[in-house]
Amino acid sequence: MFISENSYWQTKQLRIFFFLLLQLTLGCTITLYAFQMPLRNKPITVGIAQLITIDTGVKKTPTFLKKNFKAATTQLLLGEIVPWTFDKYVAKMQYASISMESTNYNLNPNSWTWDDDDFGTNQFGHPYHGSAFYSAFRVNGYSFWQSAPAAFAGSYIWETFAENQAPSINDFINTGFGGVILGEMSFRLSKMIVNNHTRGFKRQASEVLAFLMNPMNGFKRIVDHKWGKVGNNSAQFDSSKIYSEFDIGLRQFNANKTGTAMVYYGHVKLLYGNPFENYRKPFSNISINMELSNDDSSKLNTLNVYGTLTGWFIGKSTKNTHLLILSTNYDFLQNQAFLYSAESIKLNLFSNIQAAKKIKMNSIVGLGAIILAAVPDAYGYQNRNYAFGCGLAANASFGLQLFNKFSVNTNYKGSLIKTLNGNPAHYFLHIITAEAQYKLLNHIGICFEPGYFKLYGYYKYLPDVNETYPYFRFSVRYAAQGK
Repeated sequence: MFISENSYWQTKQLRIFFFLLLQLTLGCTITLYAFQMPLRNKPITVGIAQLITIDTGVKKTPTFLKKNFKAATTQLLLGEIVPWTFDKYVAKMQYASISMESTNYNLNPNSWTWDDDDFGTNQFGHPYHGSAFYSAFRVNGYSFWQSAPAAFAGSYIWETFAENQAPSINDFINTGFGGVILGEMSFRLSKMIVNNHTRGFKRQASEVLAFLMNPMNGFKRIVDHKWGKVGNNSAQFDSSKIYSEFDIGLRQFNANKTGTAMVYYGHVKLLYGNPFENYRKPFSNISINMELSNDDSSKLNTLNVYGTLTGWFIGKSTKNTHLLILSTNYDFLQNQAFLYSAESIKLNLFSNIQAAKKIKMNSIVGLGAIILAAVPDAYGYQNRNYAFGCGLAANASFGLQLFNKFSVNTNYKGSLIKTLNGNPAHYFLHIITAEAQYKLLNHIGICFEPGYFKLYGYYKYLPDVNETYPYFRFSVRYAAQGK
């Protein structure tokens, strides 16, 4: 894609909103219809936290889901045709007016380029679309590694056949690599939410929530007549534990001593699985951080998804455990002061230390390669306010928990990025945060978090840039541990 008009980005946002609304409407319609059928038990009132931490005890032998290539390819093609139809006939976008000439041009390998779409389109919209391509195969019996090529195949088909503009290198990477990460994350959570042994309101509400989490899985359940039907769970049914945190509070950024307005924000953190269990299996442990606010930059300010690929124990005792983990990571950051996004692969050292009976410590140190990043370009490039690059990423964190009441966590993330497309430069990005939490009740606590973003830009032909963005957060937190 190679246009930069505001209408283009607005249409991209509209398309994402349209399909989210369509998913919600379809899910609610099916749920209301299901409520008209006789139920064997009384409706159960359930909240969002209960849906995430439902009891998943298996009562029957699970059924194994067979691979279905025909169904997988059909769903992948629907992931191509439905968005294109919307762009062509509803939004009436010029880039959707394809022809044999545009296709022949796009099939030429020399036609590939870098686009200048809005940051949110390139760094979130495309990975979100890619998750549908990935999930088309994942929900039809294929493994993580077998489904991964589908995200890249779906991206290539879209770039080549669904638009009359030159195929984009960054779109192919973001849709493919980002699509695998977001696809496996949403697939895991959606499979955990729905338990085929349950009935009533709790079951119908979980079906809707799982549909919204992963539409491809929800669509398959409808087609296979499994929506609301009591029976055996498939072998893909997930009984892993989830630790969840829900924050609501206030935050403020200060860009070079110029304060921005204080805004409300909400934060969700989900820790899926245990990094010290099943670590050989891809995405057996997932960390998800999502932040939303009412500022005018973007409603979605942060989305970090970390998923394990494999691991190795390097030390274990009654009090100390050390594990080496290879992970894949997706980072999206867009707020009042700063924007940044990257996809990376890292090697991480996890350590858990029981210092005393009621004193626990943990640490993570990681280093890896950035496949593709979008970093702020102070001078702009081809109608973009960011540059594309690759490089190295490092992270370190330390946590201390005292008497199950007070905890402190410090985190560092650093990136070294060389420009691939943009003004020639090297960038150094540092993010440092420190969070203190005190539990008022069993599940309720208050949190304070100071931190800052630091960006150095060393340009080849332009003056260097040195920017600092301090911030402060205060929030009330509800935390729950899955059964």
